Amino acid sequence: MINPSKIKKVYQEFAGQNEKFRLFLKKNAVDYELDAHFLRIHNEIFSEYDCCECSNCCKLYDILVDKNDIEGISQYLGLPENDFIEKYIIAHDEDYIIKDKPCCFLDADGKCGIYESRPPVCREFPHTDKPYRLYNMYGILSFAEDCPVVFEIIERLKKIYNYRNNDYQRKKRKKIRRRDNK
Repeated sequence: MINPSKIKKVYQEFAGQNEKFRLFLKKNAVDYELDAHFLRIHNEIFSEYDCCECSNCCKLYDILVDKNDIEGISQYLGLPENDFIEKYIIAHDEDYIIKDKPCCFLDADGKCGIYESRPPVCREFPHTDKPYRLYNMYGILSFAEDCPVVFEIIERLKKIYNYRNNDYQRKKRKKIRRRDNK
């Protein structure tokens, strides 16, 4: 698994390739088979990996909450809802977002301070165990830039589908030739 602190740099090498892979899947993958691959790989990785080793999602993304989440978290913290909203929430029409980024509930050790009552958006991230992945590849690929798990899933899928990116392979061969000629 890629070190979370290096994911952005490594992802940049694959960004163009990932977009081509998305198009490749659109043409070649069967949706329910792709979902089965996603689920199997998701379960394999999460059987061994603790997201708290990374917490990039907590550091980088807006945390959306709804009224039920606000009620549950405020009860968990022992705060009246109004106090919780005033202290931790930004309201936009019907949407509510945790004020701070990184998330104000993220402890220094990468653990969630409200883990037992965290909102579904946090509990279900990175959503790679959900159906219809073929139709949500843009979102999944955008997570690959920050999430080592998503990056790893995409790389394993490339192997399963025998995907080869000619541009990437050419760049790799050029680097090897340059190194060999030195």
